[in-house]
Amino acid sequence: MRSAQDSNLQSLQASVKWRHVENVNKDMWDTFCKLLSHQTMILAINSSYVDPLEQFDTQLKKTEECFKNVFSMPDIEILKKRQMSRDDLEDIEQLYQTILTTFEDTLLILVSKDLYKLQILREMIIWMNRDTYYLQERVLNIISRVLKYSTRKVKGYSSVDAPCMGQLAAELVILCNHEEPSIVFQASLAMYYLLCIIKCQNEDLCAYLMMELRPPENCKCFNPFENDFTPSTFQKNNAAIAMYIGEYLPPYLLNDFVFGLLKKLCNPPLKTATKASTLLKLVLMDYGTKVTGAAKIVDYIHKQLSSESPNILKHALLQVVTLLTRCCPQKVVFQLLDYTYPVNRMEAPKDIELWVSHEGCRFQVGRNKAAATGSLVLEMWQAVSSETDSSPLVLKTILTVLKGKPGEVEGNNPAQKRFSLDDANMMPVTAAQALCTLLPVPEYRKAAAQFFPELLIALILQLHYNSEMKLKKNTEQCFAQQALRLLLRCSGLQQVDNALQKKGCWNQFSNVIFHHYGVYVIAKTLSEYNFTQLPETLHYLYKLSLEGPRRTEDSVTTVIFLIELLNNFFKDPFPEEFLALFRTWVNDPNPTVSKLSLQKIATMSSVINQVSNVKELIFCIVDSFSSKDKTITIQAMNTLRRLLSGMDKVTYSSLCVPIASSYYPLMDHDMPSIRAMAIRHFGELLKEMNQYTRMLKPTIIKALVPLILFLEDIEIKVVKACKYTLNICAPCFKWNSSPLLQDEVYNYEIVVLSICNCLFNNYGNYISETIYTTLEFLKSTRAYLRKAAVILVGYLAKLGSHLLLRDEVEIMIKNMEKVLHDEDHSIKRMANFTYILFRKMAKEMQDPNLKQHFRRT
Repeated sequence: MRSAQDSNLQSLQASVKWRHVENVNKDMWDTFCKLLSHQTMILAINSSYVDPLEQFDTQLKKTEECFKNVFSMPDIEILKKRQMSRDDLEDIEQLYQTILTTFEDTLLILVSKDLYKLQILREMIIWMNRDTYYLQERVLNIISRVLKYSTRKVKGYSSVDAPCMGQLAAELVILCNHEEPSIVFQASLAMYYLLCIIKCQNEDLCAYLMMELRPPENCKCFNPFENDFTPSTFQKNNAAIAMYIGEYLPPYLLNDFVFGLLKKLCNPPLKTATKASTLLKLVLMDYGTKVTGAAKIVDYIHKQLSSESPNILKHALLQVVTLLTRCCPQKVVFQLLDYTYPVNRMEAPKDIELWVSHEGCRFQVGRNKAAATGSLVLEMWQAVSSETDSSPLVLKTILTVLKGKPGEVEGNNPAQKRFSLDDANMMPVTAAQALCTLLPVPEYRKAAAQFFPELLIALILQLHYNSEMKLKKNTEQCFAQQALRLLLRCSGLQQVDNALQKKGCWNQFSNVIFHHYGVYVIAKTLSEYNFTQLPETLHYLYKLSLEGPRRTEDSVTTVIFLIELLNNFFKDPFPEEFLALFRTWVNDPNPTVSKLSLQKIATMSSVINQVSNVKELIFCIVDSFSSKDKTITIQAMNTLRRLLSGMDKVTYSSLCVPIASSYYPLMDHDMPSIRAMAIRHFGELLKEMNQYTRMLKPTIIKALVPLILFLEDIEIKVVKACKYTLNICAPCFKWNSSPLLQDEVYNYEIVVLSICNCLFNNYGNYISETIYTTLEFLKSTRAYLRKAAVILVGYLAKLGSHLLLRDEVEIMIKNMEKVLHDEDHSIKRMANFTYILFRKMAKEMQDPNLKQHFRRT
């Protein structure tokens, strides 16, 4: 190829040669002069150190000026007819050809320096289409020649920086279907060379061509593309065009190609739009999976539909949505869910409504906005629904969004949680409404059967979130409720839907307080009608229960639903797999889950007791005694009592000691009802295990201290519980309790003295342990406990002084010193008396070896 200097020199020589033509055809001469001037500037910029982006912009502007000058010239035949002298015809013809060659040379020089500037070719086609058609053939001829030169330049390159190829291909394929055969020929030739360049951009393909299609050593003209396709392949042959475009364009170029055709589709003239529509359909049908910019394409279509578009254009655009749904449904669905559907109250005029009928049940899908936004998005969803092969993936994608919470963003930081109703936070609500459009479609009904349990639970949760965020107003509809009803009916559960209507179930979800009852009603009604989806629903709930941390409401809904299903379908035997869930739920961080599971265990105690590993469940219940939620502690004790009362004696006896010990901390609980219950349940255990008194003796002796001290409790129910339990355990240490605990003759100190006498007469070896336990209560914040502890430790020390060691007495003295300054004067006076007693005992200590002998006996 000639250098820039040679080109300019020859052009200058030609200008001198044809100087006389200026007088014959001034317009042509002016065009030639301007072209030379612009060429000089374009090439000068090309050799400078100007920023590449600014360089390209400037060159593009100058090239456009050249293009307008050059191709605004009349056809050469017209120019010849204007000339009166035959001597000038040859010169005019040569000048005309030189102008075209000069313009072409300028492009060749630009491309030789940087293939990125092939972008100018695409702009040339755009400029060409703006004006009349009579020079299209010449424009395309130049384009094909430049592309032919580029195919030689790219040989040996592993990659080419020419990102305009997809857009340029979109322009050329339209021209390959032109009405003029000459234009079709030039366009198909250009298309051929373009695909040759694109082929060379694929590094793997280049390696293949070099290894597998290596030419003979003596052959210098081998072209690896000749056996693949020829220029004639693309002449008015949309099928071949779509096949080769889809095969050879990498995803990023195919995205540009599709966008290029979309723009052709959305702009006049109509015949061009029709061609673009046909090619789009062919490419997307077979190669749509290569399109990575589906979401961007859907967004472009949405914007085009929002404008005043003719019906034929809307139909073509919606068909593109359908085709994209077939090949990349997830991207399409996520993009559609991100739009404001006709759900927002600000878009809900009262005069326009859309209804969906399904099997006799009429559902209001939403109030359309009179403007395009709502109704057009709905039309796009209908386009999605017409692609039935992708229905499982579409539903799965919607389900993913449906499991989210409106107004919530990812992350655990509460500051990140939002409860505004802006578009970005409404995707789960929009997903529920999308289901209202999709589920009535027969193929989607079949697909919904695969996801029935997941859709069911997700929609129930959306009912809760909608109520929580107060989405349901007089002018709005609860789409989660409509979608749930549709799900039931399209799953063959019409009777369940009717029954829920009669029970007023949906009203329960209008208030967050009654949501749990609404969940219970749905689960119970499904059970009543023996719904066929039970196995997969149980499996899903079981899987859901084993998953990691979830939202509080998710856990509660899962537990309520599963418990009710188990309650109705599994009386006996109880599945041990689900018992493992109850062991987890009993100590769940969510107090509602814990209480629900404890309640369910209590109601199924007779069945659960037959399970082989019931001991593990018992210990889980005992562990929940320490819950910070007092209602859980109460429920845990009640549940344990129900289980123990029906348990076989052999299993009971193996558990009674650790269970009895678990009541100790609760006997000193802050809540009087828990104290009373723990003390009374301890007594019940002793009564039921009276055959194992010997095994329980250490446990009973240890519990005597709180039983005695809480006789002074200010709560009557605690005192009664202490008397009840003391009467039960009295035979263990041979104490005749009945007369002394009668209300008419009751005296605390006499009871304490009587118990201490019996204790030391029979169990002197427990003296130290009993005293140390009593000393701990001297630190209590409750005055009546400190006073009772001073009295008890005093009697214990007085009656057992012959058994105490000096070190033990010293410890008693130190603990009593802390009570000498008690704010309660009666306690202070009694502590002082006891302190003096301890000091006196310390002075009269006997031989420690002898005392140890007495304690052992």
